[in-house]
Order: sequence, then structure tokens, then C-alpha cells
Amino acid sequence: MQVTADGEPLPGLAPRHRAVLAYLLLHAGTVIPMERLIEAVWGLDQPETARSQIHAAITALRRAMGGAEVLLTRSGGYLAEPAPGSLDVREFGDLVAEGRLREALGLWRGEALADVHAHYAAAARALLADRRLAAIEQLMASELTAGRHAAVLEELAGLVAAHPLRERLAGQMVTALHRSGRQADALAAARAYREGLAEEQGLDPGAGFLAVEQSALAASRSSFLPYDVPDFTGRDAELDRIVTDPRGGIVTIDGMAGVGKTTLAIRAAHRLAGRFPGGQLFADMSGHTASAALEVLLRQLGVTEIPPTEAGRAALWRAELASRRVLVVLDNVTDGGHVRPLLPGSSESLLLITSRRRLVDVDGARALSMEVLPPGDALALFAGIVGERAAAEPAAVTEVLGLCGHLPLAIRLAAARLQHRPRWSVSYLAGRLRLADLATPERSVAAAFTVSYEQLDPAEQRMFRLLGPAPVRDVEPHAAAALAGLPVPEAEDLLESLLDANLLIQREPGRYTMHDLLREHARSFPEEDGAVMRLLVHYLHRSRSAVRRLFPANVGDRPGLPPELTPVEPVRDPAEALRWLDAERGNIIATAAHVPRICVGHLAHALRPYLDRQAHHDDAVTLHGIALERSRANGDPDVSGRALADLAWTHWRRGDYERALDCAGQALAVAEDDPFPRSMALHTLGDVAWRRRDIETAERHLKQALDLARIAGDRAREGFVLGDLGMVLDRPGRHEEARRHLDLALALHRRDGNPLGEARVLNQIGTLLCHQGRPAEAVERHREAGRIYRAMGNRTDEAAAFNGLGEAALACGDPERAIEEHTRAAESGDRPERARAHHGLARALLGLGRTDDAAPHVDEAVRLFQELGVPEAEEARSLMPDSSRRSSRASGGQPVRPVRITA
Repeated sequence: MQVTADGEPLPGLAPRHRAVLAYLLLHAGTVIPMERLIEAVWGLDQPETARSQIHAAITALRRAMGGAEVLLTRSGGYLAEPAPGSLDVREFGDLVAEGRLREALGLWRGEALADVHAHYAAAARALLADRRLAAIEQLMASELTAGRHAAVLEELAGLVAAHPLRERLAGQMVTALHRSGRQADALAAARAYREGLAEEQGLDPGAGFLAVEQSALAASRSSFLPYDVPDFTGRDAELDRIVTDPRGGIVTIDGMAGVGKTTLAIRAAHRLAGRFPGGQLFADMSGHTASAALEVLLRQLGVTEIPPTEAGRAALWRAELASRRVLVVLDNVTDGGHVRPLLPGSSESLLLITSRRRLVDVDGARALSMEVLPPGDALALFAGIVGERAAAEPAAVTEVLGLCGHLPLAIRLAAARLQHRPRWSVSYLAGRLRLADLATPERSVAAAFTVSYEQLDPAEQRMFRLLGPAPVRDVEPHAAAALAGLPVPEAEDLLESLLDANLLIQREPGRYTMHDLLREHARSFPEEDGAVMRLLVHYLHRSRSAVRRLFPANVGDRPGLPPELTPVEPVRDPAEALRWLDAERGNIIATAAHVPRICVGHLAHALRPYLDRQAHHDDAVTLHGIALERSRANGDPDVSGRALADLAWTHWRRGDYERALDCAGQALAVAEDDPFPRSMALHTLGDVAWRRRDIETAERHLKQALDLARIAGDRAREGFVLGDLGMVLDRPGRHEEARRHLDLALALHRRDGNPLGEARVLNQIGTLLCHQGRPAEAVERHREAGRIYRAMGNRTDEAAAFNGLGEAALACGDPERAIEEHTRAAESGDRPERARAHHGLARALLGLGRTDDAAPHVDEAVRLFQELGVPEAEEARSLMPDSSRRSSRASGGQPVRPVRITA
């Protein structure tokens, strides 16, 4: 690595300084956290002074570079931002992308990072060397395409001598010799590569090299098909579609790089060979024009007089096929234009065309799109190569296959790596397997992905690079538009283009995702600053729009709301709002965790009613926890107070009462003047006190919460507090007062269109009616609540309705029905409702005299109530003395399990 100023090398850079600078420059434009920088420099062998050494290195580098603002400090770490044209590795990539390959390769001066000594250096050096070789191969391919085979022979000879196992270079050498009329030398070069590969790696050449070798043969025989691998695995359905179709014509096979398109086409061609006595031909279209491929194919047919023009060759090709029944495999076709001159006219021949892109513009073709291998076939492929070691470590094999993403090329390379390392276990391979490891000297998964990437236009390449680092599971066009800062139609066109190029996957209409290995490859490119922040702001405003449709009275504007950075599509109705929120919830929270900005507080506030409505409590804890962490770091007590109150309420809903009390207390201490979080915190304190039978404290807190909710204008909170206050007042002498509070709460929730509040109050009214000896009326309220929960898709809170129905059924003298309802609650409820369900099951089973079946439910109810810290634990324990429960277990009582009674 060399740093120059005014053409002179910069003095005074110690080895450690060079290592730090090189790593930051390799990731120029990306903020590198301190922990990542330390790991890159030292790996696991980190000294205690690592952090101070990094600080010292940055200081020394800045001093050495004088006034040049190359190294910047950001909140998340350090950022290298070299001026345009000052970083050769970036310039190299730009020149390669523009096709200026000679200029790009002219930037190289010996081995990359030769004088850098750090943990990351070896892997980075290998990656840069691979990029250089890929550019050389691309240059050689363009020279061969242009017919300059004689001119590059000497250069290729040196390259092959330096990299004898590099398959593409060896193939280009064979091609150049063959086209120069040196047939014997071409075959000798092919044989040398074969023998070297077998001796060094124990492997056979890939399909691409085989095709080059075949085309170099002075063939009088009729079959030019490459080698058909003996361990071909799976693909039965795809193979049947090809070989059972009696028609000729055209079959296109598309799929992502490494998915096994060529292997399938060759296997099918060998199976079909007997039907095509006119010959079986093969041409690798990668790096070849249609005209060059036509020459290869015509010579395979025995034609010696080849027209000089593409049009002449195409006409002769169609004439030859008109009188023959020929099978032709055209491998690695770029697009429809690439293959169109090779399509036959009227012919009974069959063309099998493979491409990484969907060939939608090849008229009349029968399309077959390939996915990654299903788990069983992936396992069979790996085990077939590895042998007994796979059977000995099934869990590790599953992990390896997962890391390979079930991609056949990745599985083959991982298995081959293990096969040639007899001392490795599968677990050891799993622990160290990365994208860079899925390689041999002549082929790699990353190189295959690079070819696909290089076939994209600049706008498609940018979208691919943006989607890799985006912390989302999948993406729809509006989110992609925000990520890229583009109009939605343009973003959708780019997504569709990437889908056609098999760089994206579409598992459902309108949503796009990326194979894990492709995502890792996309993340190897520098991250575009601000893209994920644009995505988060989009999620914020779209979430506010969606939640406003569900809770019109609950989403107000708060100070500091960031403006829309891209237009946000309006949400038409509540159904669309719920669909969008359900689909994007995981993406939103992952993006919030990724971006260290304050608008996470706005996002958490906007999503709070939705997450509570649908009982997504784990996600709520995550999001509000992120909001709390960021607000504390930014010194924002308003957001901290609301985040603490939201956490308190969510912990209460989950049945984690100690954490609820802790967060509520902190919220009251932080949010001294904000009635919104204070109301929620006091509500939480009141509800916990009620569950613990501290009625006086519960009533006091809930009345304070009610006053503050009204001051804050939080009508949803007002309705919830009124309902809970009604339950606190449900005791002798205050039943009418309790019912008035519940009726007020129900009316308020219905007026505001709050189904969660409505269902909750209906359950509370049912419970009150049951307490008053009116269980038949209670049943109707609980059923209505259950219908609302089901319509919302909220199975967790529906458990409260099941428990209410079970208690009412038992009060009506129907223990069998009670068992059915409580069993449903035990299967779907959160901790408080599961405790209530097992308590109900124990009571119902004891009512039927089924003591043995009741005992484990008593135990489970006691355990859960004790975890909650509520008095019901003693009530549950009193149902059966300890000695009775022990006796039941000793005489064959079964573990806790759902109990169902069918008529």
C-alpha cells in the first residue's frame, strides 16, 4: 500500500497505521465501528490496548496527511472519504465497469496490500487478486471475441503459467491456440490443465472448459456434449418436463448463478441423445458473440466452408438444421438478442438454452425456471460427495447446507473442500464457512455472482448494491423506491429486471427477496450513505399513515418529525393498513435497529397502538427498547419517558409484572410534565396492583391515570383505564358503579373504532356478569369478544375470550365445554391467560372426578401464578393438597397436555 502527496510517498506511516488506513480505504464511504476495526486488525487475538492503539493510529494518520480530510469521525465509528480519483482500488472498479479494462489493469503495481500485516489482510489480498484476475479474464474474452486470438497468445501463456488451475484462463488459452490453427497445441494445453487439476485438486474441469475443449477437437464424431456428472442429484420434476416432451423446438432454462442450469441441460441432453441422430451439439455462449458460436456449431456439424458474416452463418445454420434432427445446448446465453441468430427456422431439432436471465423475448420457447435444491436433495448431494462424515454429523450438515443456501454450486464446493481435508469434521467446516470459502482455484460462487452482476446496467447494479446492505427480509416497490431515492415505477422496473436476471426471488406478488449468498455478495460493495435512512423515514411516514387508518384518534404529530424524503403512497382503508403493517413489521424493526437516529422514537410512538392491538409484544419490547436506548444516547427525556411507559405497558401485557413496575416507575421519574406517558405508567401500576389484590392502590393509580389520559386527549387510554377501573370496582356494594365504568369504556371504544378496546371491555363485562351469577349472559359477551379478536387476527388475546367462556361454562354446570374452551386458551394465550387456563382446566377436571388428569394442570397453574407473583397461586394450590398431587403423579398422572373432549 502506498500513500502519496504531490507525487511523493508520504513518510512516517508505521505498519499498524498502514493496516488501519488500508482497511478503512477498502471500505471507503462506509462508517466502520471501532469493534469491527479492532476485529479486522487483530482478529480474536486482541490486546487490551487495542482501542487506544486504533485512536493513536487515526491521530497519526491525520497528522501525516496534513490538511487532507480523508479520515472522518462519525457517531458510529470512522469513515474514509478519499477525494474522487485519489483511491486506485475504487478507480479500478469504475474503469472495469466502464469496460476500460487495459486502463484498469494498468493501475496494478505488484501484489495488493503486500506490506500490510493484519488479521484481515490475507482475505482482502485474495479478494483483490481475484478481482484482478476476473478483469484479466474479461479482457481476454473481449480480445478473443474481437478476433485478436494470435495477438494475446503470448500474454495468455504467461497468465496460464502463473495461474495453471484458473479454468477460464486455461480455456481462453485453448481457444486462442485453436483459433490460431495450432490444433495439437490446443489439445495439449487442454490435457495439461486436466492433469494438473486432477493431481492438485482431485477434480474434473467444469462444463465451461469442457465446451471449449470440445470445440477445439477436430471432431468427426456426432456428439459434442460435455461430461455428464455421475453424482447428478434431484431435479426429477425439471428433468421430466424436458425429456418427456416429444416435441422439438426451444426450451429455456433460467436460474441464479450456481443453481445447476448447465448440469441439468447436459443431463437432459444425454438422456435425449438417442432421439436426435443428426448430432448433439454444444456451445458455451459466455464471452462469445452469436457469430462466433455459429462458427463453432457449424464446424461441429462438419461444415468446413464458413461464411465470414453473421447473417451468412445464420442462414447456413438454418439450412443445415432444416434437413437434420439435432439437439443443441446453448449455455450461458446473456439475453434474447444474444441467441436469436441461432434459432432454427422450420426444424424438428431441439434447442436447450441456459441463461441467468429469464429469456422472455424468445418467442415460442418453453420456459423452465430453476430454484435452489429442496432440503432432501441438498442433503443427498452433499452426502454423496462427503460420504460417511455426513451421516455422523446430521446437525452440522444441516448448518452447512443452510450456509450454502441450498445452492448446488455452493454445496459442491463446500463438500469438495471437506472431501480433500480428511482431518476436518463437518462441524469445523460449518464454523468457518463463508462466501469466500466457497471456491476452488478455477471456480467460485462469488465469481459466478460477479458475472451476473457485470451483465446488469448501471441502474440495476446500483439497486442490487442497495438491496444487499438493507436490513430487510424482503422489499416491495415503495420501499425500494425510498431506498434508492427513485420514483416508484422506476424502482419497480429495476426490481423486475433483477428478478428476470435471477438476482432476486419473488415468493409472493409484489415482494422481492434475495438469496442469502447473493445478499452477502451485495454487501461486499461499498454501502451508499443515507440509503437506509431514507428507507427508515419511508417506513415512519407509511406506518403513521397505516396506523392512522386503524386508530384515527391515536396518531398525532409530534415535534421533530422528519419530513418525507420520498413520496409516501396513501393507505386506502383499514384492511390495506393491516396487511401492510403485518407484511412490513419485521422489516421496520430490523431497519430501526440498523439506523442510529432519533426518528426511531417517532416510529415506536406511531406503531405502539398497532403492536398492542395485534399482541406483537416481543416486537414491541424490541422497538421500544431501541427507542429508549437511542433517546438516552441523544439526551431526549420526552422520548425516553414515552418509551419507558410503552415498555411498562407491554411487560404488563406479557405478564412480566416486575419489569412492568420497574419501567413504569422510571417513566414517572423521567416524564414529569408529559401526561401521555404518565397516564400509561400509572395505568400499568394500577393493573399490577389489581392483579396482586391491592385494590386500594389499584383504584388510586387508575383514577390518576384516567385524569391524565383525559388531559392528554388519549381517548384509547381513557377507554382502557375505564374498563380496568370497572374490574377494580367489581366488589360488593359497587357493582353498579363498576358496570357504569365498563359501559362508558365500551361506548368510547366503539365511537373511536377501537376493536381491541371493544373486545377487551366485552370480556370484562362477561367476567363481571359471571361474578354476579349471570353466566348465560356472560357467554354472549365473551363470544362477541372472541369474534372481534378473530377478525383482528389476534389469537393471543383471543385466549381471554376462551377463558371467559370456560369459566362461564363451568358456572353453567358444563365442565366438558369448560375443558374445551380452557384448552384453546392454553394453546394460544400469553403467560397470564395460560395460568388462568390451567387453573380452569384443573377445576373442570376435578368437577368431573378426573383427579389424575387435574393434578398436572394444578402444578402448571401454581407455577405460572408464582412466576406472575399473584395470589391465585395459593388458590390453585388449594384445589388439591400436595400429597394428593404426588399420589396422582405416582399412579400414572400424565404431563401437562391439551385436553380435548369430542362428542
